[in-house]
Amino acid sequence: MQALQSDAIVDSQNDYPEYAGPLSLDALIDEVERRRDEFDAISHVPRDMIGKMKRAGIFRASTPKRFGGDALPPPRFLETLERIAVADGSTAWVAAFGSASTYLACLPVETQADIYASGPDQVFAGGLYPLQKAERVPGGSLVSGQWRFASGCKGADWIGVGIGEAPAGAQDRNAGKPFTAVFPASEVEIVDNWNVVGMQGTGSHDLRLKDKFVDEQWTFVRGGNALIDEPLYRYPAVAYQAQVHAAVNLGLARAALDVLAGLSGVTKTTTGAPRLADRAYYRCGLAQAEAQLRSARAFFFESAEASWRTVLAGDPVAPAAANLLRLSATHAAHACADVVMKAYRIAGIGAIYRESRMQRLVRDSIVVTQHAFLGEGTYDASGAVFAGIAPVTPYP
Repeated sequence: MQALQSDAIVDSQNDYPEYAGPLSLDALIDEVERRRDEFDAISHVPRDMIGKMKRAGIFRASTPKRFGGDALPPPRFLETLERIAVADGSTAWVAAFGSASTYLACLPVETQADIYASGPDQVFAGGLYPLQKAERVPGGSLVSGQWRFASGCKGADWIGVGIGEAPAGAQDRNAGKPFTAVFPASEVEIVDNWNVVGMQGTGSHDLRLKDKFVDEQWTFVRGGNALIDEPLYRYPAVAYQAQVHAAVNLGLARAALDVLAGLSGVTKTTTGAPRLADRAYYRCGLAQAEAQLRSARAFFFESAEASWRTVLAGDPVAPAAANLLRLSATHAAHACADVVMKAYRIAGIGAIYRESRMQRLVRDSIVVTQHAFLGEGTYDASGAVFAGIAPVTPYP
């Protein structure tokens, strides 16, 4: 991923530190490792860290090239998220929204130009559910309600909220997809209520609005047709969002196995029993978990690379290929959560302590499997596609 090369920039809301030049991904990850306990304690990734993620190019990864972005190939961005997740799951989850401009590409091009007027490094967060009704008024809608799970909202420049399903004129191609209204983040109230067992640092608080006007030019159908003619925006947007979140568990599983391998040479155990490396169940379990992670990762990236090659060839991604994107993402999320739990069990009694890294890896990984795009329902919909029947919900 390319870091910024332009002159000094101040973010559109003037609440980030002044731009201080590019930052390498390695340097970013080093800081994440040092500060992950801080993020967990304050329940969000702070704005100075968001600023550094901007400097590393995270939030221009899906900005159209016509607006100065990288429009990065999805497999390359997924590799970046995986690396960040090895250091911290919550930070990688927030970084995943560097892909969210693929949603914004459905806005009128003039609206997108306004969003990127101050630069390509814009952070978009959203709380789409539960969908709220909006009152139609001349030129737009009045929006009221409260929405949940707005990951990264405290560091966002722009926030989207769900205001019902796609309007009547778009139902034929977007049935069941949420209609989304976009506001400057400063205009949306954040309800500070994120208190969970895992992914605490994502800051996935509620959002609240009361009779807030949104011009119709600032609304779009999530997962609808992009209005930007660049390859990235022909890649299936909803499947991409499933992938970016699943990539977090790839990194968490890698971290868990690294922690487990690091315990192998412990010379003194609590009970005086042989060290882990001398136990057959440890060696077998470590090897089996490594194979499980690598297998899930191979399916995950194989599917992503295949669909990206299709896009670059100028062909549409067929439903069967999009199904593999969704299935491989869901499989990776669940298989990697299993890997983390196996590592926890093999690690022994020391893993129960709060100061053990394994504790947070377990808690974070099980949260990933609860994401709506990665739940067990994906298997039902995916199986329907293989069987040649219509899934019961919008898919893929």
